[in-house]
Amino acid sequence: MSQAQLEKKVTDYLHNSQALEDHWHRPLTSEQLQAEMDRMAQHTKQPEVLHELFDALGSDPFVIAECLARPVLAERTLATVASARESWVAKQETQVPVTMTAVSANYTLPAIATPSGGCIDDTWTPTSTASAPDARYNHTAVWTGSEMIVWAGLNNGIVCLNTSGIYNPGMDSWTPTSTTNAPEAREFHTAVWTGSEMIAWGGTDNTTDFNTGGRYNPGTHSWTPTSTTNAPIGRAVPTEVWTGSEMIVWRGYNGNPLNTGGRYCAQSLATPTPTPTATSTPRVTPTPRFRPTPAPRPTPR
Repeated sequence: MSQAQLEKKVTDYLHNSQALEDHWHRPLTSEQLQAEMDRMAQHTKQPEVLHELFDALGSDPFVIAECLARPVLAERTLATVASARESWVAKQETQVPVTMTAVSANYTLPAIATPSGGCIDDTWTPTSTASAPDARYNHTAVWTGSEMIVWAGLNNGIVCLNTSGIYNPGMDSWTPTSTTNAPEAREFHTAVWTGSEMIAWGGTDNTTDFNTGGRYNPGTHSWTPTSTTNAPIGRAVPTEVWTGSEMIVWRGYNGNPLNTGGRYCAQSLATPTPTPTATSTPRVTPTPRFRPTPAPRPTPR
């Protein structure tokens, strides 16, 4: 994650924490942060990952409370007290910078629960439902290497969704994703993980078969629409694979089964542009220089 992406994440969670204190008069207390740390330690699905996070933060309970517990707790609490959350987020850009007063609290580093031998084969452990996305089906889910991103789907047989959530098994927590610039609500779409972004494409809202999509970057918490120039025709239930540099889409259904598809180039660091074919430059053959033939040396007598 770049420095700019890290700074944006910190700014976002500081805004959420300030919103609870200033806008809804619900400041997060040290007792709540301690309870959140305890919950993470007891319910983590990846204790080894949580150990690494604790170690990276110096196993300092104060730093862990502020850097791990506060962002999760602020997002979850804000979602429960603020039905007008979107209007608050929209105001963030015009607000003065967040200022944090010095805080002090005595936290206790919780012991991380570790099942003997790690996870137990052929067993289930429930995931947290706190701040989880709305119930749905016909959605997609991708694995980033450390988190699961769920997007879109149908929630009651009638209404399609374009909301999503990120589940972190290490902390057993959900974080809502932004809907700004997200693709239209849909189901029966498909999604792939590129290594830095989730690309969602296709699907239907039972009125329109889409050939649109979006690229979601969890580092910047932002969506970027995919180009529709030369895109395949809209369809539901397409299949996708990621090659390492391209997403290949094939087949699907739009009233009839399809056997067409397309390749979408996704470069995470720049807008995809056609790459011109390299043209070799003729090499100039150097002209041999004239060198005089040395005069023969006289033979000694």
